[in-house]
Amino acid sequence: MTMKPSSDAYLLGRTDAEHERLIRQAKLLAPFTERLFRDAGIGAGHRVLDIGSGVGDVAFLAAGLVGSEGEVLGVDLDAAALAKARSRASEFGISNLKFMESEVSEIAVAEPFDAVVGRFILQFLPDPVAVLRTLAGLVRPGGVLVFHEANWASFQSQLQHLPLRAACAALLVEAFARGNARTNMELVLYRGFQDTGLPAPNLRLEVPVGHDPETRRWLFDVFSTLRPRLLQHGLSTQGLGDLETLRDRLEEELDVARSYASCVGLVGAWSRRPNDWR
Repeated sequence: MTMKPSSDAYLLGRTDAEHERLIRQAKLLAPFTERLFRDAGIGAGHRVLDIGSGVGDVAFLAAGLVGSEGEVLGVDLDAAALAKARSRASEFGISNLKFMESEVSEIAVAEPFDAVVGRFILQFLPDPVAVLRTLAGLVRPGGVLVFHEANWASFQSQLQHLPLRAACAALLVEAFARGNARTNMELVLYRGFQDTGLPAPNLRLEVPVGHDPETRRWLFDVFSTLRPRLLQHGLSTQGLGDLETLRDRLEEELDVARSYASCVGLVGAWSRRPNDWR
C-alpha cells in the first residue's frame, strides 16, 4: 500500500497559491473539525498521527487539543508544504508537534498512537480501505481513527436557488470524478471502516454556511484551483460566461438572491480499534 499520489491523483495541486487557499479554507473548517475530534475523544496527553498534513492546519488543531503533555506527528509527501508547516509551527510557538515526509506504509514509530486523523485526504487515494487498514495498525487497542471528508451532494443541495454557483459546482464535481477522486465519501467511510474490521463508524454530515467574505469566496477559490483540470478533462466552461468576471458575478448572484454562501459538506467519521482487531 502506498499513500503516494501521482501528479494526477491530487487534483488540487501543490502550488503556493493552493497552499494559501488551504490556509484560508482551514480557518472556515476549524470549528467543525475541532468538534469532531473532541467528540471522538481526542484530548490532553494523547499521541496523534495526522496524515496528509500539508501546510499543517489539522496538525495544529490536534496539537492544541492534546496540550503540552501530548504530541502530534504530521505526515505528508509534499516537502514544500511541510517546510511551510514547520515554519508556521515555529511562528505559532507550537512545540509538541513534528512533521515527517513519508508514505503511510513507511512510518516507523516506537509506540502506537492514541488517534489517527486526516481531513480531505482519503478521497484522493487509490485504495482508501487499504490505507485505513494500515492506519488501524498504528493505533493502540481502544485508539481512534477520525476523518473529515468532502460531501458534494449536500453542498449542491444548497445551490438550487443559485444557478451560476450550481453550474460551477457541477463542473467541480465532474472534474473530481474524472480525476478519480471519490465524491461519495460518506459511503466509502461507512463501508470502509467495517471492511477493515473496525466497528461501523460514528457519522455526521454538516454543511458550513455563512455570509462572511471567506465563505462567499470559497467556491470561486476551488474553481480557480481546478480550472486547469476542467480543460484537461474536456469540460466546457462556456455556460459560465466570461471567466474573468466570474468572481464578481458569483458575488452579485448572492446579493440579488439575498442568500448565504456555503462550503463543501463535511462528512465526519470515527471508530475505535477493538482489542481483538487483526
